[in-house]
Amino acid sequence: MKTHKEKSMLDLGKDPIGPLLLKMSLPSVVAMLVMALYNVVDTFWIGKISPEAIAALTICFPIQILFGAIGIGTGVGAGSFAARMFGAKNTLRANRTAGQALFLSALFGVIIVVSGTIYSEPLLRFFGATENILPLSVNYLQFIVFGSPFLFFMMMSDCLFRSEGNPNIPMFVIGTSALLNTVLDPFLIFGWGPFPEMGVRGAGLATAISQFSASVLSMFFLFSHRSGYRVRLGDLIPRWSIIAPIYSVGLPTLITHIAMSAVLIIYNHRLAGFGHLAVASLGLGFRINGVLMMIMFGIGGGVMPIVGFNYGARNYGRIIEVKRVTTIFCALIGGVSILLIEIFAHPLLAAFTNDPEILVIAVPALRIFVATQMLVGPIVVWINIFTGLGKGVTSMVLLVGHQLLFVAPLIYALPLFFGLNGVWMAQPVSNVISFWIISFWITRELRRLIREY
Repeated sequence: MKTHKEKSMLDLGKDPIGPLLLKMSLPSVVAMLVMALYNVVDTFWIGKISPEAIAALTICFPIQILFGAIGIGTGVGAGSFAARMFGAKNTLRANRTAGQALFLSALFGVIIVVSGTIYSEPLLRFFGATENILPLSVNYLQFIVFGSPFLFFMMMSDCLFRSEGNPNIPMFVIGTSALLNTVLDPFLIFGWGPFPEMGVRGAGLATAISQFSASVLSMFFLFSHRSGYRVRLGDLIPRWSIIAPIYSVGLPTLITHIAMSAVLIIYNHRLAGFGHLAVASLGLGFRINGVLMMIMFGIGGGVMPIVGFNYGARNYGRIIEVKRVTTIFCALIGGVSILLIEIFAHPLLAAFTNDPEILVIAVPALRIFVATQMLVGPIVVWINIFTGLGKGVTSMVLLVGHQLLFVAPLIYALPLFFGLNGVWMAQPVSNVISFWIISFWITRELRRLIREY
C-alpha cells in the first residue's frame, strides 16, 4: 500500500505526459507569476509617488536580477542534480544537495548584505543612477539587500521541491509571501494606519519582510513529512563533491542572469540620454512584459525536472514528447499574449501612472517589447531541456549569446536609425535571431538522443 505522501507525489517517469506537464508546470507558473508580483506591486504603488520613484526602482532592477542570478543559478543546479539523483535512486546525495542549498544561501546572503550596505552609492552609479534619482535608489536598495539571504533560500528550495515531483509547496510559499508583500506595500509606503510614511524605503522593507516569511515557510516544509528530503545537520557541511556538480549546471545559469543584468545596465545608460521618463518607461515595460515571461519560465521550470528525471532513468522517448508538447503550448500562449498587449497596452500602463508624458513613451515601448512573444516561450522551454539534461554550458552559450551578442549591440545600433523606438526594438529583433539558432541546436541534440534510444 502506498502512503498518503507517496500518492500525492508525481511519478516523473511514468505518469502520462500531458497531465504531468500540467501538474508540474501549473504550480510553477503560479509561483513565477506570484514572484513577478513583487516588482509589479512595488511599481504600482511607487508610481503614485512620482516618475522619479519609478525610475529609481528601474535602476535597482539589474541588482535584483543579480540576486536572482545567485538564487536561480544555484537552485537550478541543485534541482537538476537532485532530480537526477532521485531518478538514479540515490537519495543520500539528493538529501546532501538540499543541505548544500541551505549553506550556500547563507554564505551568499552575508556577502550581499555586507557589500550592498557599504557600497550602495557606487554600485547604483555603476548601474545607471543619475543624481536626481540616486537618493531614492539608495533608499530602496538598503532594504532589499537585507532580504537577499531569504530570497536565495526561497529560490533554491523552490527548485528542490519541484525536482522531487512536489510542485505545490513552492506555489504556496511564494503565494503567501507575495500576498504579504501586497498588503504591506501601501501601509509602509504611504503610512496608512499606525505605520510611518516611508516612501520608496517602505517598498523595500515590505519586500524584505515577505522574503523572510517565505524562507521560514520553505524551511518548515523542507524538514516536514511533506518533503521527500531528509536533511541532517551534517548535510549542511560544505561538500565540494556536491557543490561542483551543482555549479557545473547552475553556474552557466548564474552567468546567464548576470548577462541579463548587464544588458539592463546598458539599457539604463542608453536611456539616460533620453531622460528619466524613458528610464521609467523601461521599468514599466519590463515589469508588465516580465509577467508574460514568468509564465514561460514557470512552464520551463516544470519541464526541467521531468527531463532531468527521465534522462537519469535513460527514458529518452519521454524527453522528445515533452519538447513537442510544450513547444506548441508555449507558442499558443505567446500568440494570445501578443494580441492582448497590443489591444490593452494603454489601460495596463495607465494603471501604474497617470503621467501623460510617460504614457506617450511607454505605450509603444510595451507593444514593441511583446511583438515576438510567440517565439520566447519555445526558446525558454528548449533552454530548460538543455538544463535538465545537465548541459548547463550549452544553456549558457545560447542565452549569453542572445544577450551580449545580439541585444546589447542592437541597443546602441538601432536608435541610430529609429531613435528611442530603436532601443525598444533591440529585444524582439534579437528574439527572432535566437529562435532559429536555438531551434537548430535543440533539434540536433534530440536527434542524438533518438539514436541512443
